Amino acid sequence: MSDNKKQEKDFSSEVNSLLPETAALVKAGKLQEALEKLALLEKQTRNAADPKSTTTLVKTIAEYCYNAHDFERLNSNITVLSKKHGQLKSVIQSLVEQAMGWLEDIRKKEGDKLWLQLVETLREVTEGKIFLETPRARVTLLLSRYHEDLYAKTASGEEKRKALETASELLSDLQVETYSSMERREKTEFILEQMRLLIAVARQKDEIAKAEGRDSLAGGDAEWVKVRVGGRKVNEGFLKEAENEDLKLKYYDLMIQHALHHSSYLDVAKYYHKVWETPAIMNDVNDKGKSALEHIIYYIVLSPHDNEQSDMLHRIYNNPALEKLQLHYNLVKCFVTRELMRWPGIVELYGKFLRSTPVFSIEKRWEDLHTRVIEHNVRVVAAYYTRITLSRLTALLDLDRTQTEETIARLVVAKTIWARIDRPAEIVTFRNQRSAEEVMNDWSSDMQKLLGLVEKTWMGMNAAQAAQSRIKA
Repeated sequence: MSDNKKQEKDFSSEVNSLLPETAALVKAGKLQEALEKLALLEKQTRNAADPKSTTTLVKTIAEYCYNAHDFERLNSNITVLSKKHGQLKSVIQSLVEQAMGWLEDIRKKEGDKLWLQLVETLREVTEGKIFLETPRARVTLLLSRYHEDLYAKTASGEEKRKALETASELLSDLQVETYSSMERREKTEFILEQMRLLIAVARQKDEIAKAEGRDSLAGGDAEWVKVRVGGRKVNEGFLKEAENEDLKLKYYDLMIQHALHHSSYLDVAKYYHKVWETPAIMNDVNDKGKSALEHIIYYIVLSPHDNEQSDMLHRIYNNPALEKLQLHYNLVKCFVTRELMRWPGIVELYGKFLRSTPVFSIEKRWEDLHTRVIEHNVRVVAAYYTRITLSRLTALLDLDRTQTEETIARLVVAKTIWARIDRPAEIVTFRNQRSAEEVMNDWSSDMQKLLGLVEKTWMGMNAAQAAQSRIKA
């Protein structure tokens, strides 16, 4: 296979004179004789490195087989012609593209069996050839969708599971991000399709593992990891372009599913924020835009407190768009205000509405919201109290003693607060005792600031006096 060989002779006249002759033979029912004549001249044109004539002859051979509905001979000739010694790359590309154009028609008229045979032939011909990587990817995508259709049609059992796994494996074997001949948008579409199938397989494996009582390692953890890896292959800057909004929404939908599986609420909130920033979504204030903003609120309040979560929460709170959602605005206000939130009051004000949403209809997320309210209350108490009795703290948090101690311990380990519990005295301390060195360092720092202010004031007074002296003079 080479296109570097210099053309030795132009066989255009010989080809033009042979084609009517072979067409007459085919019409007379002598297909094999016509193919032999074409193959004989094809060898000469190939050895002479005549790309135009060779392409014409090769495509004619395939066309005669296709028109005669002799698909066994078609597959055989595609394989043989593509493996001929010294066959030109451009000739093989033309042959493969011609055969791919027949796939849809063959499937409609001849059925899946003959269609599959041609697909497998094309996959065999294109395997390992860099200049055919894009056609191979497209044929593989068709085969993957065929197996996914089998999954949808199969009732249940082992065949259903294998069909979906086969569809995913076929696409996952393609490293389209390395293909130089494929356009950027098509690459992104392939990667998103890989991610979608991996998520479907992962959920299927998780369900099987759960039904059989096996641990998570027997489920779809490997596929979930691959989804995350696939997500990193997508250039988010490319998705920001206006013509790629459909890909952007599909990508973040897949990433939201991945983050929800791992209960990464902050990531979910960030992905919904990316969706909300999309012009088509933000401008749709009645439906999609409102829904995206609501989901940002739900998942940001569900996220454990840290600097990033706090920053995003305050930015959303200060966004004028939130004021249109009064209930959600008030919910966020509860979390940004340094005041205690009593859980019974939250349930009374927001419980009925929140529990009716798909987000909080899941019991685990409702429990996580309760946990976030408790953690907020602990941070508020830690900000206002140096020491507090354990009985008073449990009353403020609406918890029992064990739950209170567990909550404080968890926040201390996460370095959200500093606290120590004196169990015999039943006192919780929220301020660390400072050493003499720390006190002296703070005093020294304060004195430097004070002296700096004095010096600045003195210089200002001198400048004012000098200005007055010049005016009087």
